[in-house]
Amino acid sequence: MRILVIEDEPRMLQLLRRGLSEHGHDVMVAVDGPQALKVTLDHEFDVVLLDVGLPGLSGYDVAQVLRERKYSASILMLTAFNKEDEIVRGLNLGADDYLTKPFSFPELLARLRAVTRPVPEAASTIYELDDLTIDRAHRKVCREGRSIELTKTEFTLLELLVHRIGQVAPRRVLIEGIWGIDSDIGHGALDVLVNSLRSKLDAPFHRRLIHTARGQGYSLHSEAGGPETMTRQAAIR
Repeated sequence: MRILVIEDEPRMLQLLRRGLSEHGHDVMVAVDGPQALKVTLDHEFDVVLLDVGLPGLSGYDVAQVLRERKYSASILMLTAFNKEDEIVRGLNLGADDYLTKPFSFPELLARLRAVTRPVPEAASTIYELDDLTIDRAHRKVCREGRSIELTKTEFTLLELLVHRIGQVAPRRVLIEGIWGIDSDIGHGALDVLVNSLRSKLDAPFHRRLIHTARGQGYSLHSEAGGPETMTRQAAIR
C-alpha cells in the first residue's frame, strides 16, 4: 500500500514511517500542508494519513483541497481533538475516517484496511426510501433530488443500514461491517460516524431517516411510518 504520512511532530512521524514500513507499506512523508499538496501533485497514494494540527495549512484545509482536486486517495485524519464537532468537520470536508491521538498501532492498521477495502461490484440496484435514493452501482446518494457527497466509510455505513432497513442494526454488526471482524474499535467511533452521516443525510431536510435505538444500535426508516411500512416502501427498481 502506498501511504503519504503528513505529520509535523518528528517523533510521531518517525514512529509512523517505521511502523508502516515494517508492515510492508511504501511510505512517503510531508511535514506541513504546502509540502503535502506539492507531493500529491507528483505522486499517487492509496491512503493519506493527515494530521489536523499542521503548520501552514491545517489538515482540514489540505483535505478540502485534495477533494476539490478530485484526488482519489483515501484520507485518514489524525487528530488530538476529542470533540465530536471537530471530527465531524473533518469527515464533512472529505476525510474517510479519523483516529484520535493517542492510538494503538493495531487500531491504525484496522482503519487503513477499512478505508482501502475493495468495493465489490454492485448490481444495477437503486433503493428508494421516502425521498432518499441510493444508487449502489454508481455509489450515488440523493435526497429530494439533491446530490449528497459521502465518504467511502459513510457510504459503507449507509449500505449496512439499508440491508437491515426498518430494523435495528446492532452496534457490533455495524462496527464489524465497517472496520472488520477483528477490530477493537469502540462504540464512540461508530457514534461519530453516524452523526457525520446524519449531518449530510438528515440535518438539511425536514424528516429524519436515521434513528437511534438506545443501548442497541441504529435503524434506517421514515418518520412517516413504522419499520414495517418502511420495509414495503423501500423499493428496488
